Amino acid sequence: MSDRGPPSGPDLAPGRPLIVCDADEVLLQFLGGLEAYLPGQGLYLDLAGYALTGSIRRAGTGEPLPQAEVGPLIKAFHATAGLDLRPVAGAAEALSGLAAHAQIVILTNVADELAAARRANLAGHGMDYPVVPNAGLKGAAVAALAGRAGAPVFFIDDIPHHHASVAEAVPGAHQIHFVADERLFRLATASPHAGLFTSNWAETAAHIHDTLKTGGG
Repeated sequence: MSDRGPPSGPDLAPGRPLIVCDADEVLLQFLGGLEAYLPGQGLYLDLAGYALTGSIRRAGTGEPLPQAEVGPLIKAFHATAGLDLRPVAGAAEALSGLAAHAQIVILTNVADELAAARRANLAGHGMDYPVVPNAGLKGAAVAALAGRAGAPVFFIDDIPHHHASVAEAVPGAHQIHFVADERLFRLATASPHAGLFTSNWAETAAHIHDTLKTGGG
């Protein structure tokens, strides 16, 4: 899996702290939306581990969906039901408070043509921030955004390999490993690159506020 490369936008204010935040399972209830979507595809969710591969099964037989079919399924979900996901509790309120102290960018792995719809989904839940679509690892994109901000950077994501990528590309970034769904949170292993491992937005906001108060960078 490789980085797509530096994003072209959005405009950032030099010197102002930057929060780069994922959407799925951080701001939006990805797993809950997927679970509701699967029966219409003749499938169901049976969490066997943190990865979706092995956790999506065929109705009737109970056979796990082959790994080769999981990617196309998630892509189809993102293009349909994934454009109208419910918000994670406390996310909008936390970001609203943080926006007084930092600029916020949503870095999400969706196709370019879905970025506007994803922003509309987020905005409909009170999270109207710039959305940057990405493919693959997020290190290069975060590095490009951090370079334009020239200020402390916070990276919030649910996927450990994105945290590893960002740790390599932006060694000074403050990382938060956030997994909203409590079932997934219990199955997850905290990223060694993250200063906080949580499923709670109040805890996340407090951590960022405290880091900024103590110099943050």
